[in-house]
Amino acid sequence: MIVELGHFTLLLALIIACLQTVLPLVGAHKGWRSWMAVGSPAALTQALLLGFSFSALTYAFVTSDFSVRLVTLNSHTDKPMLYKVTGVWGNHEGSMLLWCLILAVFGGLVAIFGTALPEKLKARVLGVQASIGVAFLSFLIFTSNPFLRLAQPPLNGQDLNPLLQDPGLAFHPPFLYIGYVGLSTSFSFAVAALIEGRVDAAWGRWVRPWTLLSWLNLTIGIALGSWWAYYELGWGGFWFWDPVENASFMPWLLAAALLHSAIVVEKREALKSWTILLAILAFGFALIGAFIVRSGVLTSVHAFANDPERGVFLLAITGIFMGGALTLYSVRASQMQAKGVFGLVSRESALVMNNVLLAVATFVVFIGTIWPLVAEMAFDRKVSVGAPFFDAAFTPFMVLLALILPLGSILPWKRAKLGKAMRPLWFALTAAFILAALIWTLQTERSLLAPIGILLGSWLVLGAAFDLWSRTGRGGLGDKLGRAWRLPRADWGRVVAHSGLGVTFIGIAAMLAWQTEDIRVAQVGDTFEVAGYDMTLADVRRVEGPNYLSTMAEMRVVKDGREVAVLFPEKRVYPVANMPTTEADIDNGVFRDIYLVIGDEQQGGGWAVRSYVKPFANWIWAGAIIMSLGGALSLSDRRFRVAAGAKKSASAPVPAE
Repeated sequence: MIVELGHFTLLLALIIACLQTVLPLVGAHKGWRSWMAVGSPAALTQALLLGFSFSALTYAFVTSDFSVRLVTLNSHTDKPMLYKVTGVWGNHEGSMLLWCLILAVFGGLVAIFGTALPEKLKARVLGVQASIGVAFLSFLIFTSNPFLRLAQPPLNGQDLNPLLQDPGLAFHPPFLYIGYVGLSTSFSFAVAALIEGRVDAAWGRWVRPWTLLSWLNLTIGIALGSWWAYYELGWGGFWFWDPVENASFMPWLLAAALLHSAIVVEKREALKSWTILLAILAFGFALIGAFIVRSGVLTSVHAFANDPERGVFLLAITGIFMGGALTLYSVRASQMQAKGVFGLVSRESALVMNNVLLAVATFVVFIGTIWPLVAEMAFDRKVSVGAPFFDAAFTPFMVLLALILPLGSILPWKRAKLGKAMRPLWFALTAAFILAALIWTLQTERSLLAPIGILLGSWLVLGAAFDLWSRTGRGGLGDKLGRAWRLPRADWGRVVAHSGLGVTFIGIAAMLAWQTEDIRVAQVGDTFEVAGYDMTLADVRRVEGPNYLSTMAEMRVVKDGREVAVLFPEKRVYPVANMPTTEADIDNGVFRDIYLVIGDEQQGGGWAVRSYVKPFANWIWAGAIIMSLGGALSLSDRRFRVAAGAKKSASAPVPAE
């Protein structure tokens, strides 16, 4: 009964979404206030209906209702409760229901927190947001219904993909979806502004918190996915430039560009057309990501589905919304006249450079991601674009971005003098160079990767700190600390986020440059040395888990006669899914990780063992956490929460042609 109610509320949500699309948009065009007023209650109703529908599917998973086809395909009675719950979104149909729920929740949030928005703009935003909901609810109901029943339910299910039965990946998709789908709100604001023919400083203030919320969740989601790949896949890496990894990374880059561009619209009423285009492209790349993950056109370990028919439906959705928005943009963009003028050396110019670098970096990742598909279709050739291409083509843009960020943050608006702006940063730049020189001196016969990465990371961290300090004015230490404490949270958020990026730069450079890898066949009792650590394969035994069988090794790690850690890497087999997984065991440290993997038993005796010592590995994810904290600090700024400036008198709208 609950499952049927969940199906019914899903259908009802589609009807409400259709009404929310038509009535507010027509009302805004005709000036009918009663029709525009339908938008908010419809958005809240749609969110509540989809919340119930999602809860009904979750109930089916938790109670192991194998009469539901989706539960049979993705659950099992022996599965731990956490993975019964996360199994709801660990598949195509359930994840699309989560997508639709988040889409509706963002519409509901606009209805709740958009009270200061102009009536017509709010109606149009809610109408565009609902139109996206209509498309995805139709896709879900007609091609991917999660509530289909089985005429003859089995006694047990087929279990969830073992790779997904992990805490890191359990929470990775929801954060990613909040980021992906949240960009729909920025898209809706952009299309609504194009329909009205007006973009002003207040619009820039309104769009920033929604973009920031999306970017924040994308940061957390990408970091969780990277962390999962690091310890779960057993290959010791944190980023593979996999198509699905790229599918989440491209919207993140464009969302970062949109955040910075919206600042210029808010402060100087410049870059209006460019900011609108970024809002369209950011959500467009989120749609492209959904297509890549679910169509099967590109092979990935992360893919949810391999169904060309569903892929065509998603491609149509992408084409309709991107094509429609870009067509409207081509008609209206010339009318988005910029008011602010600025010099070559100014904060506006630095933000433009920031946007150019992020946009071109996104384009590079996009070309590398789709080129295998293009080569196969156009030239009938199978090619593989891997890490060497991305590392060589993408890295220079990130280097330039790191160089300009601290200076760009401290430059005055409109026009600036470079020498004067650099005064607070000379100490930071000097300290960064000294640190890089020290690293270069200490390391021997190594590449420049570590010194350059640490130079850039230190420059970002120290530059952000001195930027904040320069805003405290003159006076004693106590006075400056007091003024620093009273600075807007948005300023603190920017500084913390830039520092987090610097920490991640340091972690990536140090780990890639200094990691040590050892692969060998070891007998039980053998001891071998890796990067100054003595590793002993003490034992290998069979262990039975709740829904898997494991070959577990016991490995002792000793340094200078002192036991550092006892680790238990595993090789698991999930009988129901008939699938093996590798479970690395890691001794985490602030300055290094010891990473051990047990492989298969060898024909001549012994076990395949892989050992890594990875300096500064955890700094990669610590940087992501710091960036997320910076985003949260900025989002908590009262000016964002109440959309200060929303009730300013807006400039006269451009009449529609």
